[in-house]
Amino acid sequence: MRIKDFTTKGPWRFALLLAACWLLGAGSPAFSASATSPNGKLSVTKNGDALAVNYNGQNVLQIPAVGLEGYAASSDLVFQREVVADYEMLAGKRRHCTNKANEYACTLQPQQENGAAGKMVMRLYNDGIALRYEMPDQVKKLPAELTTYRIPEGTNRWMQQWTDGYEGFFPLSNTAKVRAQRSFSGVTVSAAGYNCRWGYPSLVEVGEGSNPCWLLFSEANVERGQSASCLYNRDDLELFRVVADKSDGGASHTPWRVVIIGSLADVVQSTLVTDVSEPNKLADSSWIKPGVVSWIYWAYNHGSNDYNIIKKYVDMAATLHLPYMLIDAEWDEMKDGKTVEDAIRYAKSRGVKPMIWYNSSVGWVDGAPGPKFRLNKEEDREREFAWCEKLGVAGVKIDFFSGDTQLNMDYCQDLLESAARHHLLVNFHGATIPRGWQRTYPNLLSTEGVYGAEWYNNVGTFTNKAAAHNATLPFTRNVIGPMDYTPCAFSDSQHPHITTNAHELALTVLFESGLLHLADRPESYYAQPKQVQRFLSTLPTAWDDTRFISGYPAESAVLARRCGNKWYVAGINGTDHSQALKLNWDFLNGKASSVTLFADDLSSSQPPPNTKWAISTKRDLPATIQCMPRGGFVMIIEN
Repeated sequence: MRIKDFTTKGPWRFALLLAACWLLGAGSPAFSASATSPNGKLSVTKNGDALAVNYNGQNVLQIPAVGLEGYAASSDLVFQREVVADYEMLAGKRRHCTNKANEYACTLQPQQENGAAGKMVMRLYNDGIALRYEMPDQVKKLPAELTTYRIPEGTNRWMQQWTDGYEGFFPLSNTAKVRAQRSFSGVTVSAAGYNCRWGYPSLVEVGEGSNPCWLLFSEANVERGQSASCLYNRDDLELFRVVADKSDGGASHTPWRVVIIGSLADVVQSTLVTDVSEPNKLADSSWIKPGVVSWIYWAYNHGSNDYNIIKKYVDMAATLHLPYMLIDAEWDEMKDGKTVEDAIRYAKSRGVKPMIWYNSSVGWVDGAPGPKFRLNKEEDREREFAWCEKLGVAGVKIDFFSGDTQLNMDYCQDLLESAARHHLLVNFHGATIPRGWQRTYPNLLSTEGVYGAEWYNNVGTFTNKAAAHNATLPFTRNVIGPMDYTPCAFSDSQHPHITTNAHELALTVLFESGLLHLADRPESYYAQPKQVQRFLSTLPTAWDDTRFISGYPAESAVLARRCGNKWYVAGINGTDHSQALKLNWDFLNGKASSVTLFADDLSSSQPPPNTKWAISTKRDLPATIQCMPRGGFVMIIEN
């Protein structure tokens, strides 16, 4: 990140700015009650402790309270500097990321004597705002935060009730009067019986007509000594306060509170979460290679204690030319005299890089699978990861964390740093959502934090909800970072699926994850046409660019992702009726030398999931694609 700093460092900064303003006269822009983004589309006006956010001249968000308890905020916003984000990502929606912001600050004066003054720092990017609170370094335990967003009743929103694993739906609603899912851990209920604790990200549609404004609330750059936060609306249905989880302190500032703002395309394409996060901390990242993974658990609910089943998935990875295979839970209880080392040797003999699973042992422990308690202490963690590196293990999947507390946040960073020292890729499961660590620690290639295909194993709920849920995730959860949904199942697990084959294939492009775990059993992939197998064999999991094409949450989603000179365009129908998905080819100038289309055979009388394929190659770029109920398509376009 390059920073053009227009302020003087040190304790005399504000005094010198005041003097500069006095010399320049009342017309100086250094002090103001308002702030603007570099392109002028976003502006924020401060009135006391409240902020009003405007987009294209219209008020789109009220923030009725900012600051910290026991502190009074100054009335003016002081321009600090221009911030330019310009960096490379090894995985994600865009390889080369750029963004600009104007940074402002206001002082926070303590209301008690001899207290240390702090400040609120606010950045206005072209696609959103980010703010945080900073205190002098000697202050390690921050007061409670006051930041509160107003989401009026009657406003369309897609919000997930908080749970420690962020495994819930994002249902469309226009009210906060939602009954709490009491099966969720960490559920909080208001006196009226409504859920009042909400997880990030939260999507809100403001305005009516053909050009509404969209807001996506989240946070970024959780560092050591900090907990993550969520939104509470316990006392007022419309007021959502940012509340940090349990913390013992240790940081002199908060994470960034982020609101992505603009069109639906602005939201989907935004990299704001990583823009405000710390740069890559690893001295060497050349060993980090995203890729597709064969995965046992979905078909068997168990399996990684059975050497013969592991061999089937290694063989599948070798046959389909997938770089990785995951040895999941229970490998410490291998049957028939075999060990995990035997499985690792077999994978390497087939040219497949093995990954292995661990229980974090801070969340679900009693009754949970193992191996357990191998990573909690620093010396144990280093010994275990050194063992993995020596054996040739490529990465680790670490599962069953216990929420957003500082304990979990610090532990995750310990794991990432230790894994990087031993050249291990990381996939967090049963864990909180990404908050920018994918930039700071690029060996973090995926995170669960999503209600994914694994749930076909657990309950029958997903069968009828999956299509709409899948068409919501590109606008919510996947905006903020990689998502280990474990897509692309053509057969059934414990509970059936009713999405079409083309819908399932589309998820491999529509959902971004640096480690893309294919859920289905080997026999199912072998039964697909050779063209589908070749598609999976050459599928990228890191993208040079991402474009929003069309869609609306729960109804449909069409995205285009580029790798080299190829564009992969994927679309799904989230509804139970046929619909034509709209396509816009402006980014290609309407030209293509080759277009390969994977779609459902609309003439087939077989219902999902037994739909037949329609695969073709041509040069035309259609204006629409007709999709079956819960159907989809994928195009590969070469210029």
